[in-house]
Amino acid sequence: MARLRASTATSAGGIVVRFDDGIPSLVVGARRRDRGILTWTLPKGTPNPGETREQTAIREVAEETGLQVRITDVLDSIEYWFIQRGTRIHKTVHYYLMEPVGGDLANHDHEFDQVRWVSFDEAPDVLTFETERALVARAAEVVDPTAAARLAAAGRRGSAAPAPTPPSSPTSARPPVPAERAPLRGT
Repeated sequence: MARLRASTATSAGGIVVRFDDGIPSLVVGARRRDRGILTWTLPKGTPNPGETREQTAIREVAEETGLQVRITDVLDSIEYWFIQRGTRIHKTVHYYLMEPVGGDLANHDHEFDQVRWVSFDEAPDVLTFETERALVARAAEVVDPTAAARLAAAGRRGSAAPAPTPPSSPTSARPPVPAERAPLRGT
């Protein structure tokens, strides 16, 4: 049996949060994977040469969602392994809490088939990967402690069955996330 080569990869992305009538929601995107499986994920991507993690996160979120964003906080990184073309890859994704400052979901690029806003309460049922569901739950503690408490009380685990996609809408400036909140680091 042939041994797989090993490699590492790094990406950066964000949890983009807006508030509607005081209720926070975040952006998720869907893409078709192998065998036509639809996965719902957070926006993220690979750095261009010379880019910082922050620059990568802002660029990738803009490309994948159509939104112009600014970073408001640092979130945890997530790590996972996958196999691609005979190589076992250990990937680290660095995440940032972000707010939209312009743009429109209708302007997302080809990497996502669909992009939409979901409430923090809906996110566990929409996001495909447990690592992202856990990251969103930790971000909810900063963004909306009452949502975090509701999620914990309900003991929700994501089913990856998204609700019907609402039409995309232009994003206007939203209330900022208070800057004095401490960054989320390791758990």
